[in-house]
Amino acid sequence: MLVLCWVLCHNYMDFSPFFTKEAPMSAFYVVVDDLEDWKPYFPSQDVISFEQYLALEAKGSRARTRVINCCRNSTALGRGYYTSLLAEARRHHVIPSISVTNDLRRKSLWSIDTAPVAKVLSQLARAESETDNRLSLHIYFGEASEPRLESLGKALFERYPVPSLQVTLSFDGQWRVQKLRQGSLSEISDEEEQVRFAAALDRFSHKIWRKPKVRQQYRYDLAIYVDPDDPMPPSDDDALKRFAKAAERLGIKTEKITVGDYHRLAEFDGLFIRATTSIDDATYKFSRKAEAEGLVVMDDPQSILRCTNKVYLADLLKANGVPTPKTVIVSNALPESQQKIIDEIGLPAVLKIPDGAFSRGVEKVTTQAELAKSLKNLRRSSSLVLAQEYMYTEYDWRIGILNNKPLFACRYFMVEGHWQIYKHGDDPQAPASGNFDAPPIWEVPHKVMDAALKASRLIGDGLYGVDLKQAGDRVAVIEVNDNPSLDSEVEDLLLGDALYHEIIAEFLRRMEQKRQYRV
Repeated sequence: MLVLCWVLCHNYMDFSPFFTKEAPMSAFYVVVDDLEDWKPYFPSQDVISFEQYLALEAKGSRARTRVINCCRNSTALGRGYYTSLLAEARRHHVIPSISVTNDLRRKSLWSIDTAPVAKVLSQLARAESETDNRLSLHIYFGEASEPRLESLGKALFERYPVPSLQVTLSFDGQWRVQKLRQGSLSEISDEEEQVRFAAALDRFSHKIWRKPKVRQQYRYDLAIYVDPDDPMPPSDDDALKRFAKAAERLGIKTEKITVGDYHRLAEFDGLFIRATTSIDDATYKFSRKAEAEGLVVMDDPQSILRCTNKVYLADLLKANGVPTPKTVIVSNALPESQQKIIDEIGLPAVLKIPDGAFSRGVEKVTTQAELAKSLKNLRRSSSLVLAQEYMYTEYDWRIGILNNKPLFACRYFMVEGHWQIYKHGDDPQAPASGNFDAPPIWEVPHKVMDAALKASRLIGDGLYGVDLKQAGDRVAVIEVNDNPSLDSEVEDLLLGDALYHEIIAEFLRRMEQKRQYRV
């Protein structure tokens, strides 16, 4: 029975422009156990058998090679297993990876990492028509057959990116994963299912591989990670557009990606994170994955680790002689800890949780009663609390540093009648903020610039925003931000488009270095 999958015919399977001489772009293969397995679908030169893939010459190239492994045998020493193994040895980007294939072969492996899936399942109700306590479904490229199972399909595909996943759920008050198994193309015999597989492959291909005429215009691809739910993103929409324009002028194609695009990272040459970073959320996961794939990454995972924890940062700066406010770290709210803060810092003092951002998780205390109350409050969300002396200044310095060189300077003034540059009210989406200005680099006091550069060098050679206070002749580094704010008409007030150009130009320089190294 022939299923003529016109979506593949018209939108997907014409990849010949990828092999032009002008630009060594992506090669693409769908590997099947036998070409007979592809008979229900539209013929394509990009579909090859396991034997044909095995015979491909293994050689280095500037071109990316993408492989979708649809072989029927994923057991150890089987053809599907060897397809993924060979692909990784040849540095081809393959779905599924050998680690995913291995994990799915043993329940003891796949069952230990299903927390995100369990969260989705906890919100999945049993349909009225489902009287049985078992539910079996096929997921193709993260797409389930029913709209209510859409979130489950995406969650499973993010953890186990395979073309076809067979899932068995059991119900005991809530749905649970009882069995996961990697499916194969040869098992899809129903015509309706074949059409669903083809459509899912088509939609997936549009996310993963660009249209040829677009790709030929650019030398590199840069992913810009954003979080639509971030209440205070580090770059506004206008700034993101200006980054895209700067990249286009330098021959770089940009695309905004979100948390659902984790499996796509190997497609790009670089990753620019424009969302508030944390080691406990997707930003750190994306950064680690991108670095492992050989992408140019800002923020790199080491910078995220070093900057997002104020306790680590305080010790790092102090140990290396960088001027900071007097600091005490406590692990409880007991009277002796309170007294230590009073003896070593005095009151008023500023208390912080290690991973706060944009003035959140930061409290000022002026009396011992306030100190005791604040310590107890902050200890509910953190095992350690950072206490620092209160330094009154009219504004905070922010020195933007890229590759250990100063890029821009800003002065953020305190909110009127408040002691911080942000004041959080009832609406977390719209905190009040003070005024600002952007003086030229050469007007920044030497002590401020020297302390900023010394602090940033301890973190790495990425893009940082160093926050400092200046009181008379005294300068103190408050923190180093791995993901500094870059908003339109704020940080770019003096430099304008040049700010965006400089950052993208650094991505280009590093991408060129990686290409030369690979060649």
